[in-house]
Amino acid sequence: MITLATKELVVPPEPAEQRDRWRLIALDSPAAWRQMAADGRWIADALWPHWGLVLTQAGVSQGRLAEISAGYQLELWMWLMGERTWAHAGSGLAGRVQRRAVPQPTEVPAPVAVRQGS
Repeated sequence: MITLATKELVVPPEPAEQRDRWRLIALDSPAAWRQMAADGRWIADALWPHWGLVLTQAGVSQGRLAEISAGYQLELWMWLMGERTWAHAGSGLAGRVQRRAVPQPTEVPAPVAVRQGS
């Protein structure tokens, strides 16, 4: 398994067609947008084809990428609305993922019983 500290996530080209569709959702249905933004899958699904291999090798799932992305929703909102460039939002998200992407354990160890001495 590699660590993300040894790999860099390269910001892919701007998903312009998807951005336009997401912007329409945000403007036409704010409630639907809030739900999408809180979930994070909208952007994680777009980035997974570019970052998935590196993240998988580091033990990070697509679901974890979505969780991390959901925490970056304000910057992503500003990109959707034209207040930030994709270079800014994409590189910021890449850095956030590299800092926060800790592999999720596949198995939780059983608790160890502590015995009191006599």
